[in-house]
Amino acid sequence: MYLVVFRNRKRADMDADAYAADAAAMEALAAAQPGYLSFKSYTADDGEVVAISEWDSEASARAWGRIAEHRAVQAKGRADYYQSYTLFGCDDPLIHEFTSRGGK
Repeated sequence: MYLVVFRNRKRADMDADAYAADAAAMEALAAAQPGYLSFKSYTADDGEVVAISEWDSEASARAWGRIAEHRAVQAKGRADYYQSYTLFGCDDPLIHEFTSRGGK
């Protein structure tokens, strides 16, 4: 598994409707890519967003990064949407899991 963690802060003056449309289109396009496993996004109280995508391999994640439509929206994001961001690529992450067996 390969994880991509995208931490970002949006510009206060961005077009929220345009961003939402682009984000939905990119989520749908990513889900159709070979090797895609999942995507989730979380917003903190201070406005920072952490988006996590899971891929079956680093090659799959990098291929997603090279898709023309994705690259165009990435450029739009830098120009119009993001104040700042940090991208982390995590190959073969250490995974600990817990599942409750019921009870209290």
